[in-house]
Amino acid sequence: MALVQKRSTLKVWGDVIFAIFLREVKSQSTDKIGLIWTVVSPLIMIAGMTAMRTLLSGGGDTHGMPTMFFMVYGMILIQFFLSVLGKTSGAVQKNKPLYAFRQVQPISSIIAIGFFELLIKIAVVFVIALICFVLQIDIVVHDAISVITNFFKVWLIGVSLGTIFGLSYCFIPELKKIQQLLTRPLFFISGIFFSLQDIPREYWHYLDWNPLLHAVELTRYAAYPSYGHEGVSYFFLDMCTLISVFFALACYHIGWKQAISR
Repeated sequence: MALVQKRSTLKVWGDVIFAIFLREVKSQSTDKIGLIWTVVSPLIMIAGMTAMRTLLSGGGDTHGMPTMFFMVYGMILIQFFLSVLGKTSGAVQKNKPLYAFRQVQPISSIIAIGFFELLIKIAVVFVIALICFVLQIDIVVHDAISVITNFFKVWLIGVSLGTIFGLSYCFIPELKKIQQLLTRPLFFISGIFFSLQDIPREYWHYLDWNPLLHAVELTRYAAYPSYGHEGVSYFFLDMCTLISVFFALACYHIGWKQAISR
């Protein structure tokens, strides 16, 4: 008689997440350059915007750090947030047919797709580091742990907001247009092209409510302490991260069953 091996709930959940992760990889590899393009596309945009900013500023430094890396940190973080938010917000409905299997829940889809976006951005960072090595451009990271934790906080905020929007789409599909309207200005108000130090202090309150601005400025400061961190704080970024995660988990716990049944 065949021996039936019983798996724990955690093992089943892990297998489901991994299966959805592989499904996402396969969906991005529908043509010959599909998976490669997911890395090359953001890389081209980062390179283009960085070159434009460097030429306009005449090269050199921006507030004590090279202008190239000033732009790179800002572009990577904001692109990372927008890609995670966009993909995870569509995760609930994208894998809706799979919820017929009782082992598959929306949270598994959200985690798998969020993790896939994380790996893509790690690949982008690796390619940028490789290009800098080939071109003999020195990369200075004074506090690597703070840089990594800031990236992780941005990932958590993106996944959390994506979860909230994804559940909301099941009830009000028109919210997709509102999300697009809300996220478009982030490129201009999150400190990609400017530093908070460039803005007169009396206008800071119009911008410092944005946790992404804090993440960008603090990441630059972690890499180059000479950059400074006026007007931003780790406490504010940490609180925004915790509040986002709390509300996402609360909304998911309350409404995931109703969301997938609609």
